[in-house]
Amino acid sequence: MEYRERILVVEDEQSIRSFISAILRVNGYEVIPAENGSQALTLVTSRCPDLVILDLGLPDMDGSSIIKFVRNWSQMPIIVVSARMQERDKVEALDLGADDYITKPFGPSELTARIRAALRHAGGISGGVQEGSVRCGELTIDYDKRRVFVSGRDAGLTQVEFRIVAYLGAYAGKVVTYDRLMREIWGPGMKGGNQILRVNMANIRRKIEISPAEPRYIFTEAGVGYRMADIDP
Repeated sequence: MEYRERILVVEDEQSIRSFISAILRVNGYEVIPAENGSQALTLVTSRCPDLVILDLGLPDMDGSSIIKFVRNWSQMPIIVVSARMQERDKVEALDLGADDYITKPFGPSELTARIRAALRHAGGISGGVQEGSVRCGELTIDYDKRRVFVSGRDAGLTQVEFRIVAYLGAYAGKVVTYDRLMREIWGPGMKGGNQILRVNMANIRRKIEISPAEPRYIFTEAGVGYRMADIDP
């Protein structure tokens, strides 16, 4: 099954939320709808979307609060879609950490182009959605297909497993702490220590390593985190 980027749409007006959602689905994205700020805060931590589309004028809170909350723990792209046209509103949202700002009304082509640009940029800074592929010995991370191959064979990783490998691949040769991986993959609301991460890593190693007990690609730095071997030049 092909990976579809998940986009959280935070918009209180049903007609606009449905319009945006329809555009996204036609373009192959998975849509997570939220009609107020409280829902958005819950979904952004439980579903960890690849991108957030955010209206500032929500019924229960200002959208700027959501930008602040997300930026405390993640660099996931945030595109503000708002009827507020004053320059100070745009400047404030961008200064708080929004990646882009679109004023209503807007066209489908503009929205999807801004989304593609934000996702490309996110891939360059956080191991999110990247383009092309990288190799580490017989291991290939294909960011376009959202697949990992070993000696040309699809390793059959789940979406979560791919996100873990993709993130480690973005920082190949460096140690990524358990806490950082947990935040990036599952968000700050995940409870229960590192057990879910360890279970996923065990599954990943069974799929990509010849001998999981003697890994060649992803190494454990005891008590700290994981490190992927250097990417081939």
